[in-house]
Amino acid sequence: MARARVGVLISGRGSNMAALLYASRLEGCPYEIALVAANDPQAPGLALAAAEGVTTFARCHKGLKRADFDGLIDAELRRHGCTHVALAGYMRLLSPGFVDRWAGRMVNIHPSLLPAYKGLDTHARAIAAGDGHGGCSVHLVTAELDDGPVLAQCPVAILPGDTAETLAARVLIAEHQLYPRTLWEWIAGANGPEALLTEVRARALALPEAREKLSHGTPGFHVEGGKFFAYFSHDRHGDAITSVLVRTSGVEEQASLIERDANLYYRPPYLGPSGWIGIRLDRGDTDWEHVGDWLARSWRMAAPKRLTRLRDIADRF
Repeated sequence: MARARVGVLISGRGSNMAALLYASRLEGCPYEIALVAANDPQAPGLALAAAEGVTTFARCHKGLKRADFDGLIDAELRRHGCTHVALAGYMRLLSPGFVDRWAGRMVNIHPSLLPAYKGLDTHARAIAAGDGHGGCSVHLVTAELDDGPVLAQCPVAILPGDTAETLAARVLIAEHQLYPRTLWEWIAGANGPEALLTEVRARALALPEAREKLSHGTPGFHVEGGKFFAYFSHDRHGDAITSVLVRTSGVEEQASLIERDANLYYRPPYLGPSGWIGIRLDRGDTDWEHVGDWLARSWRMAAPKRLTRLRDIADRF
């Protein structure tokens, strides 16, 4: 299975970036670090990333409007094929447009047990409040500061005599453990076969009179009383590919699609000679709107005329 390509944004030493990078080299890790970008060309983490062979990008944000600077970062992330973004000590508020473009695909690590102590000075505030624990949280990034859904947390005991600095040092150790594990599990879950099948199933069964049925051990989707219009395939022929198979107009269109993007489309065994096409779901960057469009088109090819006529009428409105 192709690994998700993560872009890491930093502003300083990049210790959490390093933790993510070294975890990405462990066997079975579902992600790789494709880019490390910083808003400070002097950020020490850039030198570490470059020494480890990771592509870097740096540009000072001063003098640029927030949205314009974020546009530069966004362009670099996309140019390097990033599918996810991890903020690792990135000391910049993000523009709404940037957050929207990476919604559901961007995470951050924050040095508190959210929802407590959003923003800065988290350790000093936890000590001043008399808390028994500080800690860290990994959360999805949303438009509100440190307000996205929490994916995982790790508490760290506050000891007698702790200062913000001594507590921060221990929380950082916890961050280095929590962030790689959470990113690993989050990406693996989102790109695992069960999660991908759930996405395909939701779109396929939303079509009129669509039903699910196993076919030779493979989940298939057909029109009630009619033909199959899609199959979900996971490592079906020992090829480690996870995909959805749909109908095309024939082998000529099939060949044209593969020629256009051989990383996305492929000719599946058995059904390929009939003009079916495989659309890969295991690359970490699935365009689910595109998949939904193909399912709907394939459904039209399999559905009886009584249903397609009704669908045509509905589409006019």
